[in-house]
Amino acid sequence: MDYLKAFIIGGIICVIGQLLLDGTKLTPAHVLVAFVTSGAILGALGIYEPIVDFGGTGATIPLTGFGYSLSKGAIDSVKSQGLIGAFTGGIQSTAGGVAAAVVFGYIMAVIFNPKSKK
Repeated sequence: MDYLKAFIIGGIICVIGQLLLDGTKLTPAHVLVAFVTSGAILGALGIYEPIVDFGGTGATIPLTGFGYSLSKGAIDSVKSQGLIGAFTGGIQSTAGGVAAAVVFGYIMAVIFNPKSKK
């Protein structure tokens, strides 16, 4: 059942992104920024937490989940470290995912020999 919930929530988020791309003049970069920003805002307001509780990975993997992780990390760090936590918390909470993306991206580039677009 968890897989189905994750698929539904992740699918809804992807459908929203596709509708934004198809129905507006927004570029993928605009949608990326909008999703990360909306995830951060919804996370800070406490609205995204129930979505994560229901959808699990389906809510935390898309770009909105990255924004949510940034805001949650900043809020938790402010509670424990004070104002400096607002600057360090988001970075600390997402560092593992960013580091993994860099490492695995590098490994894939070494294995598959990427070519530049012409």
